[in-house]
Parts: sequence; C-alpha cells; structure tokens
Amino acid sequence: MKLLIIEDDDKLRTELARFFSMEGYETEELTDYENLEESVLKAHGDLLLLDIGLPVNDGKFLCRSLRKKTSLPIVIITSQDTEMNELLCMNYGADDFMAKPFNPQILLAHVEAVLKRTMAGNREDDKIECGGFWLDVSRSTIGDGRQEAELTKNESRILFSLARNRGKILSRDQIMNDLWDSELFVDDNTLTVNMTRLRAKLELLGKAQAIKTKRGQGYLLE
Repeated sequence: MKLLIIEDDDKLRTELARFFSMEGYETEELTDYENLEESVLKAHGDLLLLDIGLPVNDGKFLCRSLRKKTSLPIVIITSQDTEMNELLCMNYGADDFMAKPFNPQILLAHVEAVLKRTMAGNREDDKIECGGFWLDVSRSTIGDGRQEAELTKNESRILFSLARNRGKILSRDQIMNDLWDSELFVDDNTLTVNMTRLRAKLELLGKAQAIKTKRGQGYLLE
C-alpha cells in the first residue's frame, strides 16, 4: 500500500513517513504546495494523509477538489481540532479526521480501518477511475461520459487488475494468476488475444495508449 503525505511540518512529515515505512507501507511526501492536486493524481497512492493548514492551498478545499476527481481515501490530520472543521472535512469528502497531537499507533489503526472499509466498499460493481475513462466491472463496460464499450469478463478482469495497480507494472504471470483466482482461466496465448481485444476497445474511446507494454516486464496502466 502506498501512502501519500501532505504535511508542511517537515519534522512531523518525516516522522510519519518513517513510521509508516517501518509498518510496511510505501510512502511519498508531497511538498510542491502550489501544485498539490496534480501531484496527488500523478502519485497513484492508496491513501492520502492530508493536513488542513497548508501554505498556498487550504487543505479542506484541496480535499473537496480531489474528491471530484478521485475516490482516493483521505484522512485529515490537523491541529485545528474543532467540530466545525471535522464536519467541513467530512462534507468535503474526507474519510476520517485525526486531531494533533496523536499517537502514531492510533493513526495507523485509523488508516488501516479506512483502507479496509474503502477496499470493501470498492466492490467490483463500482465504477473505477482509470485515467480519463472508467471501468464498470458489474456491467463489464468502459466509458468516458461520451462513449461506452462492452468488455468480456476476461477483458474486464484484466483491466480491473491493471486499474487496481495503476502506475505499477504487472507481469503476465501476475495478471494470469489474478484471473485464475477469480475462476477465469487464461493461459499465455489467451492473455495476448484478450489484451489485443481490450486495446481495440480502448481505442474506441481514444485511449489506445492507456495500457503500456513494458518489454520483458509486463503491462502498465498509466
């Protein structure tokens, strides 16, 4: 799991990154305060720890803006410990709220609870953002609000695997194992055929280059 950290207190940010790294998380500290939204969307994290009091941008408004573009779980961490701030953050789309100072172990418990809840809620009947288009697994369709294309179960599952690991290279074996786990049986040749058909359907949406082939490594959904 990859945690993104937006916190302008350098010491606290570093401590959080170190703590979560020791707990087995990949972490990325985002400090380009003039371009935070762009940084978050490019980082492809699994959860965002977000401070409210930031230079240049207000964390509450950043939270609201991000929620319009991504389902990334957001946990607010702030010294502005008031019921009004907590209510605003929740109304703006935050998944949880932690007041400073906090025990790192308690923050960890909150993060894990949010991840568990959002992953359970991110069922395969939900639309998944894939970068300029969405995947609706329950209907086996892809679309961008203007056009829509139907996928087979195999094509849908392949794209689901890539979307769930967006920004990371998945080997052919990893994708095939994922399909086997879902009781969709795919061998190497079938995977090639399905990938070709999937790309053809992405081309209908103008997204022919969405899935990159990394020679000798696998595939990547950017």
